[in-house]
Amino acid sequence: MENYNFVEGEVILIDKPLDWTSFDVVNKIKFALKRKFGAIKIGHAGTLDPKATGLLILCTGKKTKEIQQIQDAEKTYTGTFFLGATTECFDTEKEVNQTFDIAGITNDAIVQCATTFVGEQQQFPPIFSAVKIDGKRAYDLARAGKDGK
Repeated sequence: MENYNFVEGEVILIDKPLDWTSFDVVNKIKFALKRKFGAIKIGHAGTLDPKATGLLILCTGKKTKEIQQIQDAEKTYTGTFFLGATTECFDTEKEVNQTFDIAGITNDAIVQCATTFVGEQQQFPPIFSAVKIDGKRAYDLARAGKDGK
């Protein structure tokens, strides 16, 4: 860590753990840096739902001015999925509520379906997402039984 200049600015890539909020990650890193280097400005590019795992980009010092540019950059998403079951909230927070026979699903069918997602897409976040609705996270509204509309 001594070879980094967190005051001048660094970009830190974090694999956000399951059940942590983006704010939890920022606080943990901020505390660790403060103990070693003193108070350092830190922020994150984007917010992930606590039930999401994956890349959370943190910026320190003067690099925090680049957060909007990072958020506006083109992105590629990857993931894994489980076929044949659904949950009410589209993630692992709730129990499986329906199962389906997947015997008819072939690799060719999956590849064919995947081609429909190539290119620019109009996204509609599910109710269990980190998007803000009237200043509140959609996942908080959903967990409180409100749909945010």
